[in-house]
Amino acid sequence: MVLNTVKEADLKGKRVLIRVDFNVPVKNGVVTDATRIKAALPTINYILDNGASLVVMSHYGRPKGQKNMDFSMAPIRAEFEKLLGKPVKLAPDVIGEEVKKEVEALKPGEVLLLENVRFYPEEEKNGEAYAKELASYGDLYVNDAFGTAHRAHASTEGVAHYLPAFAGFLIEKEVKFMAPLLENPEHPFVAVIGGSKVSSKISVLESLVKTCDTIVIGGGMAYTFLKVLGHSVGTSLVEDDYQDTAKAFLAAAEKKGVKVILPLDHVCADKFDENATPVAVDSVDIPEGLMGLDIGPKTVAAIVSEMKNAKNVVWNGPMGVFEFAAFAKGTEAVAKALAESDAVSVVGGGDSVAAINKFGLASQISHVSTGGGASLEFLEGKVLPGIKALEKTEKRRPYIAGNWKMNLVPSEAKKYAKELADAYKESGADCKCMIACPYVDLPGVVEAVKGSPIIVAAENMADHKSGAYTGEVSPLMLQDLGVNTVILGHSERRQYYGETNEIINGKVLLALECGMDVDLCVGETLEEREGGKLEEVLTAQLEVGLKGVKPEEMAKITIAYEPVWAIGTGKTATPEDADNAHAFIRETVARLYSKDVAEKLIIQYGGSVKAENVKALMAKENIDGALVGGASLSVDKFLPIIAFNK
Repeated sequence: MVLNTVKEADLKGKRVLIRVDFNVPVKNGVVTDATRIKAALPTINYILDNGASLVVMSHYGRPKGQKNMDFSMAPIRAEFEKLLGKPVKLAPDVIGEEVKKEVEALKPGEVLLLENVRFYPEEEKNGEAYAKELASYGDLYVNDAFGTAHRAHASTEGVAHYLPAFAGFLIEKEVKFMAPLLENPEHPFVAVIGGSKVSSKISVLESLVKTCDTIVIGGGMAYTFLKVLGHSVGTSLVEDDYQDTAKAFLAAAEKKGVKVILPLDHVCADKFDENATPVAVDSVDIPEGLMGLDIGPKTVAAIVSEMKNAKNVVWNGPMGVFEFAAFAKGTEAVAKALAESDAVSVVGGGDSVAAINKFGLASQISHVSTGGGASLEFLEGKVLPGIKALEKTEKRRPYIAGNWKMNLVPSEAKKYAKELADAYKESGADCKCMIACPYVDLPGVVEAVKGSPIIVAAENMADHKSGAYTGEVSPLMLQDLGVNTVILGHSERRQYYGETNEIINGKVLLALECGMDVDLCVGETLEEREGGKLEEVLTAQLEVGLKGVKPEEMAKITIAYEPVWAIGTGKTATPEDADNAHAFIRETVARLYSKDVAEKLIIQYGGSVKAENVKALMAKENIDGALVGGASLSVDKFLPIIAFNK
């Protein structure tokens, strides 16, 4: 994930529209905690120091789309002005002629704070007209409000459609620390996840199990997991509706070789009360009449041991009821261990951040996230609209994929995959790399490439999640193995197994519904090509194959153009012919969706690709990668294709 940052913007003489998070506590008209205002000052000062004027947007409280002056920005303006050290004028409203006049009167170095953007219901609805009017206030837009980046509101996402959009220093730092945790973290990677309920954290657990080596589960949510494992939990908090979910997660972690640490001992009480008497329970099982409110010393020791060797640690959620002094020791001990570790440490989530601040350890953590809900959704792997709007549009990254077809038995496959992963790392190749293999090879291949950036894909899948379909393999089965990519519509599936465009479309929609990435194959036979039907065939395959796919889902689609007459024959379309076909595919996608979607689409060429011809193919404007058949079965032949640009 690469963002456009404010340091890349031409600011001199410009009017900058900035979204900040000044949703701070106010009592009796006075700001009682200015942390969020202070956090935005580096970006604000940078903009002003570089010759721009500034229009500042924020929300405060929940006015519910009404002009409720109890939620006016007036007291916040006063604190902002004091901290900034220069005048800050408060606009009389958010939109309207009077506001426009004040905006247009701004001179370089001057600051205007708009009224609460949530005074209008169009803010949270991301109303187009409202976003356009806000955008009219600036020559460019800067977002430095990570705490609201998970909301597609007018001031966080809508205005980015009408102005050049850049990330402020806060958002840049958030992405710098958090994105690698989901993409390619350094190992060992430990996640410490706490909080009261499984329901609020299960998505985070399911996301992190894909990249973590160890996951610690603490807080009230731990007792649902302990009950699933057959332990006594007394009167501790348990979500019975989530026991099956907890059981499925533990099974998935075991299959992936991820170590899960649950409480080994507890600090309990007979009631949920700040003044309750703590009872130490030196056992996993909790006696009747007691509830777990904190982890005990054995559990702390196990967690600390994991942290000592970790290269990355992420913490989201307390280990107990740390708001009660008698039940805060476990959370405090984990916080101190994290602060003292040599790992890159990231803390996210309101309660975790509150705990770090309470114990005075924030300065010893690599990164403390400013966004509660946003950091949680980021760790869940969700797309944050406010961040997506700031992403840099870069040259499409090459994507080289190997399709083994019905080759290599499991023992050969696992050995080959490990050899390829090591060779890929040594080569320094700068491309996205995928290998697709038969179902029976998948478990061993997934294990062999673990920790490397190589993607493992299935060569096909069923068009149902489950049921009486003997011999079929569903997307849910693939995902349970750690496989989240699938090739669909390969010419051999069309030719030998009668898969129509409609059948393939059903599979595409199901794969996307299950959150999988799809490599969709299209291409013409020799007879169709010689009959002048290339564009007709490609149009039908794309229109039907992508029917029902939403524009935002196209980011999970790769198109592989494979002229059927060139597959396994040794014949290859000339680079010019292949590029023309790719250009037509891109034009068709632009017609079906938009130019923006088409420009970002990765299109691979497939058809007797080898080391001798890959550079000429990849030099063409519309060819972004290759789907390699026979040459992918040997590291000696496949690696030069992967490393074509080295």
